[in-house]
Amino acid sequence: MSAEATQETKCLVTVNGTVREFDGPPHANALDFLRGQQLIGCKEGCAEGECGACSILVARSDGEGSRWTAVNACLLPAASLDGQEVITAEGLGSVADLHPVQAEMANRGGSQCGYCTPGFVCSMAAEYYRPERTASPAVSAEASGEHECGPNGFDLHALSGNLCRCTGYRPIRDAAYALREPGSDDPLAARVRRGAPDPVATDIQRADTPTGEIGRYRRATDLDQTLQILAAEPGTVLVAGATDWGVEVNIKGARARSVLAIDRLPELRQIHWGEQFLELGAACTLSELERQLAGRVPLLGKLFGQFASRLIRNSATLGGNLGTGSPIGDTPPALLALEAQLVLSSIRGNRVVALAEYFTGYRQTVREPGEMITAIRMPLPLAELTSFQKISKRRFDDISSVAVGYAVTVEDGVISKARIGLGGVAATPLRAKATEEMLEGKEWNLDTIRAAASIMGEEGTPMDDHRASASYRKAMLASSLERFYAEQLSRSGAGQEQNS
Repeated sequence: MSAEATQETKCLVTVNGTVREFDGPPHANALDFLRGQQLIGCKEGCAEGECGACSILVARSDGEGSRWTAVNACLLPAASLDGQEVITAEGLGSVADLHPVQAEMANRGGSQCGYCTPGFVCSMAAEYYRPERTASPAVSAEASGEHECGPNGFDLHALSGNLCRCTGYRPIRDAAYALREPGSDDPLAARVRRGAPDPVATDIQRADTPTGEIGRYRRATDLDQTLQILAAEPGTVLVAGATDWGVEVNIKGARARSVLAIDRLPELRQIHWGEQFLELGAACTLSELERQLAGRVPLLGKLFGQFASRLIRNSATLGGNLGTGSPIGDTPPALLALEAQLVLSSIRGNRVVALAEYFTGYRQTVREPGEMITAIRMPLPLAELTSFQKISKRRFDDISSVAVGYAVTVEDGVISKARIGLGGVAATPLRAKATEEMLEGKEWNLDTIRAAASIMGEEGTPMDDHRASASYRKAMLASSLERFYAEQLSRSGAGQEQNS
């Protein structure tokens, strides 16, 4: 596939076992496509990926097999499903033969008006089929730190992106915790033992606005083709999970002459542990990283559970979160603390840029026309003392007012290295360099922390907005350092020793 016009391809999607053709405009989302197919269980509630009323299941690659993954259909371009397999609430069961999730929701009184129910059912079904889900003693959110799991291993956080406005969550939780293991004759359980469909080269060119302007959606087969298109058409919009672009399309009416999908490029989906660096592919979703890293990068492990919802993390990518240049993205503070570097690729080759030097202004970066983020590197070894703190109005599924990432090394009671990343306190994410300099070489004790906290409160240029005032942000910065210190004492048991 070149940057020149090619013959338009057909976009075929397998929905509930039936192949259907998407023939709408390139900007159309999967929700509108499915409802146009009379699959009206899929609903629009917010059009921003916050309510989950549009949740559907997509077969995604999971090693040699596949995994039923719940995603927001309102954000996902319909064309991105070319060649893929989708299950909606209608495909899970029927009135005469309810799916176990649907049956438990009915038995436990988990539905009233029913508007949100199909979305809940699809998110619950994804968790129902999750390979790692096994019966075990129930775990409370307080004990686990983030997730609450029932005795059947059902992670209630799988429903963090689904909102119910009339029933209340108790009967929905009861339904989730009543689910057993899938039966041996369950066709959707058997499906995960086979690989997911391969990516399909897609090229759609159709009228995309009321004025008849032509839009184009493409999926190249490899990175080289992608870079060639990007070089020839530097105004092309790169889309991975579409969790940001989908909102622009739905809420702001954004349209693009050229959209290029990069979410399934194999070169952008690798995780490599080297001697000096850990390299993460820019198109790995946050849920995939969470599973595959399995806590081996503690700071990222603390970030994942606080990043939006499971529905969003199933689509959102590291490259996408950094590519927007947003000052309130959740990943930059953590990655700044980890001294991350970005691999920027173009037809001219690759160059490596420190994340601390990547942001140049509000939603502006050093990325040049024709360049894209292909990987994120973190130097090894990793710091032992880490934390991610997100201050927001809600504990989960919210935008941060302030976010702070910490990575500190202490040797023989002295702070030998401190790296602190900040978000929400300036026009760009940034390092708290004055605080870092004050901490390094000092003793790891409360006096040092208190002295550094006053400096921390003056980092950045906080402003007043609808999420928080500048004075509140300053106070949160100062207190976050003391909170970080208290967390480390608690984990090490030093707090008990000092109080005894």
